[in-house]
Amino acid sequence: MIANNSISLGSLRLGADHALFLIAGPCVIESESHARKIAESVAKIAADAGVPCIFKASYDKANRSSVNSFRGPGLTEGLRILGKIKSDLKLTILTDIHELSHASPAAEVADVLQIPAFLARQTDLLVAAGKTGRVINIKKPQFVSPADMKNAIEKVGSTGNTKIILTERGSSFGYQNLVVDFRGIPQMKKFGYPVVFDATHAVQLPGGQGHSSGGQPEFIEPLARAAVAAGVDGLFLETHDNPAAALSDGSNALPLAQLPALLARMKALATLVRSWSNA
Repeated sequence: MIANNSISLGSLRLGADHALFLIAGPCVIESESHARKIAESVAKIAADAGVPCIFKASYDKANRSSVNSFRGPGLTEGLRILGKIKSDLKLTILTDIHELSHASPAAEVADVLQIPAFLARQTDLLVAAGKTGRVINIKKPQFVSPADMKNAIEKVGSTGNTKIILTERGSSFGYQNLVVDFRGIPQMKKFGYPVVFDATHAVQLPGGQGHSSGGQPEFIEPLARAAVAAGVDGLFLETHDNPAAALSDGSNALPLAQLPALLARMKALATLVRSWSNA
């Protein structure tokens, strides 16, 4: 197992002593025009803040609470949209996969394949993702300890792919609630891979609205501050220009208008934390 805690992704350097990076975008592709609008905004905000950025959006949300929930445009159309955004805006792209058969086509477009938290124990999915050679972002399941993420790492690593990111997104705390154990950040960093904190899903209330999840977005920044202070390499933020009208996970999304100020504060804090660790 490698222990350099750094990944090269084009011009981006993720982990180790490199700058705090951002993974941000809408939960799901709602339309081509909307996805592009958010991508352009996120890219500009990140560039203005001097923060390396990866744009994320899902072409299919297979793990929605209700069978009637909006899932996205699907594999073919969703990847076409992401491919257009990637080529036109010169952005690094992340999207999640839910099925083995999606790994290869998604890897033709996305630079980072994400394994959803609910699926991070699925051996065949992790192996299929690893075989693509892309960077693999594994969301830590709500029901798995930080120490047990070693097993997910080994499944991807069995393919020879060591380009792995681990993302903390909270742990189940009774029904319809999550809590973040910040001890998990230094614990997972010991595996030797970049660690990201998902500040928006960490404030989610799973299934809290019956047919959809609720959320407490007022806690996004306090938790993000705590994670940066604990030494995360990157932040994951789902953001939307109008969360109340979002077709998926709007209850826990960060309003796009709040991203510039939050990102500036997180960068300043990260710089301070890194100066302590290098002292």
